[in-house]
Amino acid sequence: MKKGRLLNAEISHVIARLGHTDTLTIADAGLPIPVGPQRIDLALTPGTPEFLQVVEVVTQEMQVESALMAEEIKQFNPQLHSALLAVLDALQRHQGNTIAIRYTSHEQFKQQTQRSQAVIRSGECSPYANVILSAGVTF
Repeated sequence: MKKGRLLNAEISHVIARLGHTDTLTIADAGLPIPVGPQRIDLALTPGTPEFLQVVEVVTQEMQVESALMAEEIKQFNPQLHSALLAVLDALQRHQGNTIAIRYTSHEQFKQQTQRSQAVIRSGECSPYANVILSAGVTF
């Protein structure tokens, strides 16, 4: 049995397959998931699991180089936006690198998910609670 916090076999497998600049999307319960990427559906009930719970566990296993969010999160979900930035700030200090934070329109964001290796669907039911993480290298 794995010793780390991440017990989900599908997510562990996806992270292990990521190469430099490959992307992984962590989504709220409402984001449309395109046909191409692997769909990992964790949603149990509205709010379970929370978006930030998923982000925190995934980023303990994944080296992150950049994060992409919808510009709309700033206006329509500022509390979650601030919390996500805090998680990413702590992560960059832990990893010893700067994580580039980028924004795009929600429509462009949805198009970008098509390039992800996988989309992890949380139970989060707040607006624009989505992030695309780009894999970095550990050396």
